[in-house]
Amino acid sequence: MTSAETAFQITVQPSGRAFEAQAGETILSAAIRGGVGMPYGCKDGACGSCKCKKLSGSVVHGDHQQKALSTEEEEAGFVLTCCAQPLTDVVLESRQVTDESAYPIKKLPVRVAALTRASHDVMQVRLQLPAADTFRYHAGQYIEFILRDGARRAYSMANAPHTQEGAPGVELHIRHMPGGRFTDHVFNAMKEKEILRVEGPFGSFFLREDSDKPMVFLASGTGFAPIKALIEHMQHKGITRSATLYWGGRRPADLYMDGWIRERLAALPNLRYVPVVSDALPEDGWAGRTGFVHQAVMEDIADLSGYQVYACGAPIVVDSARAAYSAERGLPPDEFYADAFTSEADKHGG
Repeated sequence: MTSAETAFQITVQPSGRAFEAQAGETILSAAIRGGVGMPYGCKDGACGSCKCKKLSGSVVHGDHQQKALSTEEEEAGFVLTCCAQPLTDVVLESRQVTDESAYPIKKLPVRVAALTRASHDVMQVRLQLPAADTFRYHAGQYIEFILRDGARRAYSMANAPHTQEGAPGVELHIRHMPGGRFTDHVFNAMKEKEILRVEGPFGSFFLREDSDKPMVFLASGTGFAPIKALIEHMQHKGITRSATLYWGGRRPADLYMDGWIRERLAALPNLRYVPVVSDALPEDGWAGRTGFVHQAVMEDIADLSGYQVYACGAPIVVDSARAAYSAERGLPPDEFYADAFTSEADKHGG
């Protein structure tokens, strides 16, 4: 048998789901190919979302950042599935593996249907999907734009799947990163009717509907986009679990859909909303909560042991919340679901 034909069996406990990985293929790529939904975020060794415990077998890791997987964690048997290639059969432990998250991943052409400025640096982009094709995803998942040179940019769908029924399309919230090749194009040159290529859905950030625990939705900046999809999905499905949205921005204008949320509060009596601003200026006239959004949750809730947390936004917010909520508020680590918005600058340490 040549090495090119060597395949290793990857088994995930406690679900018992198994799939094959080719030699030289990352475990995550093989899982996606095999329709097994494992948790992940950046797919680039930068965010740590895909980290899980190796119970047996051996792997070799490609390039990754220490903050995603430290040398000590690697020695303790943890792996990053996005950049770990199996050298033998491998058994992993990952409690987030589910059957239902394995919607087929597709490459699709999309047309820019509408561009709307939500704030000075956030563009609401509506993409029209091919009418003949059904695009299935879970509220909270994301797609990737495939740029001409093969580079990719990931954005969460801000609309729940049921909104496809009228017109197949997805809404994205894109923040301008000055000097960023893709977002400069979105803000300066993109026109309606432009054709782009996308692939998806990706990600393990979606509502765990088999639980009745109260929820904290934690969003910073455009991390609100997938949370918006979750809220729409809850309203559509009549999900009455208690949920509190903490949305943080530097200035009040960064909470660019504040009015949309306030309209939803009347229809969703179990939803609460706590906007938090970190750098308000006197001219903002801000009378609400101030400080860091992840800390506002800790000020309000002394014990998170009976909660689920869904966190989305800047890696610093997500990572700080993940660490503090478990260590200081008793949140079970496997009830923290996160999607860190890792920019190209974050990935390359610059």
